[in-house]
Amino acid sequence: MKYFYNLILLLYSFNAFAQKVIILDVKTHQPIVNVAVFNEDKSKNTISNKKGEVDISIFSDSDILTFSHVAYIEFETLLKQIKIYNYRVYLRDKSESLQEVFLIASKGKEKRSRIAEQIEGVSFLDIQKLSPQSAADVLADIPGVKVQKSQFGGGSPVIRGMEANRVLLVIDGVRMNNAIYRKGHLQNSITVSPTQLDRTEVIFGPSSVVYGSDALGGVIHYYTKTPLLSNRKKLKTNYLSRFSTVNNGFVSQIGVESGHKNWASYTSVAYSSFGDLKMGSKRSHGFNDWGKQPEYSNNTSQFYNQNPVVNTNPQIQHNVGYHQVDVLQKFLKPLSSKTNLKLNLQYSTSSNIPRFDKLTEYKNGALKFAEWHYGPQNRLLLSSQLEINPNKKWIDNGTITVAYQDIRESRINRKFGSLNRNTRKEKVNVYSFNADFFVPLTQKEDRVLSYGLETTYNDVSSKAHGETLNIIGNKVVGISENYFVQSRYADGGSTYLSSAAYIDYRQTISKKATLNTGVRFTRTNLNATWIDQTLIALPNSDISINNSAVTLTAGYVYKPTNKWQINSVLSSGFRSPNIDDVGKVREKKGKVTVPNANLKPEFAYNAEIGLLKYFNDKKSHIGLTTYYTLLDKYITREAFTLNGSQTILFDGEMGAIVANVNKNNAYVTGATFELKTLLYQNLIFKTSFTYTKGHAHDTNEPLSSIPPLFGNASITYTKPTYEISIYSRFNGRKKLKDYNPTEGIDNIEQTPFIVSTGAYYGTPAWSTLNFYINSKINKNIDFNFSVSNLLDQHYKEFASAISAAGRNFTVSLMGNF
Repeated sequence: MKYFYNLILLLYSFNAFAQKVIILDVKTHQPIVNVAVFNEDKSKNTISNKKGEVDISIFSDSDILTFSHVAYIEFETLLKQIKIYNYRVYLRDKSESLQEVFLIASKGKEKRSRIAEQIEGVSFLDIQKLSPQSAADVLADIPGVKVQKSQFGGGSPVIRGMEANRVLLVIDGVRMNNAIYRKGHLQNSITVSPTQLDRTEVIFGPSSVVYGSDALGGVIHYYTKTPLLSNRKKLKTNYLSRFSTVNNGFVSQIGVESGHKNWASYTSVAYSSFGDLKMGSKRSHGFNDWGKQPEYSNNTSQFYNQNPVVNTNPQIQHNVGYHQVDVLQKFLKPLSSKTNLKLNLQYSTSSNIPRFDKLTEYKNGALKFAEWHYGPQNRLLLSSQLEINPNKKWIDNGTITVAYQDIRESRINRKFGSLNRNTRKEKVNVYSFNADFFVPLTQKEDRVLSYGLETTYNDVSSKAHGETLNIIGNKVVGISENYFVQSRYADGGSTYLSSAAYIDYRQTISKKATLNTGVRFTRTNLNATWIDQTLIALPNSDISINNSAVTLTAGYVYKPTNKWQINSVLSSGFRSPNIDDVGKVREKKGKVTVPNANLKPEFAYNAEIGLLKYFNDKKSHIGLTTYYTLLDKYITREAFTLNGSQTILFDGEMGAIVANVNKNNAYVTGATFELKTLLYQNLIFKTSFTYTKGHAHDTNEPLSSIPPLFGNASITYTKPTYEISIYSRFNGRKKLKDYNPTEGIDNIEQTPFIVSTGAYYGTPAWSTLNFYINSKINKNIDFNFSVSNLLDQHYKEFASAISAAGRNFTVSLMGNF
């Protein structure tokens, strides 16, 4: 019995005097080695081991402990409080921009200190805090990025005054831009679920030769979550559940990661549902009725109402809700010690998505459309990615990606006073091949050569049909007859082939300077055939267009001291017209766009300089990037003549003919200012401002897609177990004279109309105040509560039809097991 008591005493003594704390990275949950732990007078101290463990038994319960590491924000706490944390301490890195690693610049890992281009990133943790309802919303708080919305189920990012098919979207190394990405506003980013993203990176301007065509404004690269191998069998589950009050928005996601020594898998399913959207009630801009919806259509595919319905609450925006399902499946399989195979399946599908701007369009004082919606937006991606590390002379490491995408979209509309419903359907099959290789030319890897190939083939099918509804009472009981409808693109089919090769060279010239140069050759081929020319007779029913171009970039990073970084870039960009540019037929605001087979590529020539200053032991920085981009042979939409006529009958109405054409020269210039500073230990202040101006030299008109001054500011208090932030987003006024009067892309009619002057006001200035708190309930569960638009301001984003959400309470629960 004596030995038993001694054993109990020994175990108790070990528990009392060998109290171990595990120190983890708050983002990765990985252990942190070499963390110094000491009391107030530093009379007692110890250091964490490789497992992140530290013995705190040398301290007393009343001691205030400091956890200090060169790469992490210092953390203080009472020892007795650590028991509440379950003997785990989480540290946040100092987010030294100098050491932040990006993948987007060269498709390989590069530190910011070696990148001359303006670049920004949003981490998984940042995405959780933002509580975005779509992947477009993820971009809204990135300095220099503006997001436009024609309807709630959308979001068109604007970078340096360019959007849609002038901005390249990429997901997991596969370009999302296809042959029917259009000019104007593009909403395809919603087919990516923000709950399945691990990181998003943005590179600004046409400076990256590794991406090439379409990247005139920049590149947005979405990286989805990837499974990890494990020496021991590992099964992890994560889930997210989120509810938003402003539109009864519900988001739910569950993911399962299985890690083994020889393979790993990650499966995720996300469901999103959004209802009618309430706008803000406080009208600081002074326009009492602007944006209100006095009436709306309640017509559906099965319900018929010949008249609009009075909206009992005009601040509730109807015909905006939709739901969406997103599936992600990834496999990782090592084929050898130097080769990994990644398989990636992504599928996104939605309900019908109402086109809010069309459903609120008036003609002769009455709502024009009883029905106008996008059919289910379907995106299927299948890709295999081979990561190789042969360590050979000309291939040290590289990635080969083969992918297939199946994209389907449709547009359905019917006017009030008509039983005729038009349906236009598009299907795009995209086959792509990418090979990117890297060769360090020195053992120090201070000189790196990268090169690659890219081939993308688009096969486009475009069909259309009309149906006359058979109505009994308010019910659609069938179809009485069919009629001809002009297809959106060539009804005989279209193809678009792009092939490219590039070389990129990055050299550390000295401790203070890095040089980056690159060259890319791109060749494109477009073919389209029109069969039925009942409504639109083209000079040539078969067209074939071939284009090619060489683009160059040169970037120089100079660090005169370890607190200064000066970046300079000279680059050129190229965008060959795609099938949407050349061969689209559609009507908007009484103007009918027709094909133009004589369209040529547009080019961009860019110069930029960036200044970055670090201070406060590199815990803070201030930066300014300014640029000037010259557009040559830029593509714009203007009045056009087809077969000697300037008007055409389309969908039962006469419309003015317009087409995409090449003009001479235009420019876009602007600047982005950023400041991030550690005010006091865990208190961080951040702000950014972006200014953009664009003007055409030949027409002397402002360019489209140029947002007004915009920015954000935040102050955040961070502790290992919680974070509180108050932040503001703001937008300057865009006056009528700053709108392009010809193209009509920026939706001037969606701004307040001044009766006394008979003119539109332009976009009013606005600002919002927002708040969030993120709390770690325990090591497995996080809770997020946020209030956006706290003051319930009414506003519209630039060029947007829909009013932004009013005061919105969002609750999120996230678990990792």
